[in-house]
Amino acid sequence: MGYSKKSFGRLLATGIAVASFAVSSILAADGADWSYEGPNGPENWGELAPEYAKCATGLMQSPIDLAEANARAEVSVFTDYAPGPLTILNNGHTVQANFAEGSALTSGTMQFNLLQVHFHTPSEEVMHGEQYPMVAHFVHADADSNLAVLGVLFHIGEANPEIAKLITAAPTTKTDARTVPGVKFDPNGILPGSLDVYRFQGSLTTPPCSEGVNWHVAKETVSISADQLAALTSIMGDNARPVQPLNGRLLVAPGG
Repeated sequence: MGYSKKSFGRLLATGIAVASFAVSSILAADGADWSYEGPNGPENWGELAPEYAKCATGLMQSPIDLAEANARAEVSVFTDYAPGPLTILNNGHTVQANFAEGSALTSGTMQFNLLQVHFHTPSEEVMHGEQYPMVAHFVHADADSNLAVLGVLFHIGEANPEIAKLITAAPTTKTDARTVPGVKFDPNGILPGSLDVYRFQGSLTTPPCSEGVNWHVAKETVSISADQLAALTSIMGDNARPVQPLNGRLLVAPGG
């Protein structure tokens, strides 16, 4: 059956909308209260609710130690991110910016639509057991609800203008998403200059810890200032899940 360009566009938009709804269900973790410390902390996530079982039983969990790479290859990853209105929220665990349609990540032959970016202080991904000050996780989904995450690690240095926008607008307590009038946010401003990435299969790093997530973590880091790190940490607290076992997974480091 053939489709006109207009009809195909409507079908594509409908597919993305349905996928976004399905992904929202995957990412939602409202079945039981969880936290990063105490009795509801990471070591107990798997027992808090049946839908969180993968947090304890999964064999492809994230985050991981990138130093455990067991292969090297040039992984083809490209971003096509567009600036847009800043839509921001605090979900009680992290500061998050949501994106409208129109931005994408291409990994090999797969393309994923950018949904949101959120932050962890300190970083969840580590290198030889050492954490970075912060990591951004760009979350994407394709039309079939397959997930892909691009992790960008930060080092302390010069202030980042796009991070400054987030800090100014970020709610300090749990708050629904709101669009900030007159503020444009450019996700390209928190990307490194090159996208040489570590590549592996993993999971969400928060309950329900769903697996099958296509993970990419950039080798090159991005700068934020010490004041910016302190500001975000004061809002989010320490919100990093401990490193999980690799369990024999393929972890590809950049470089042939």
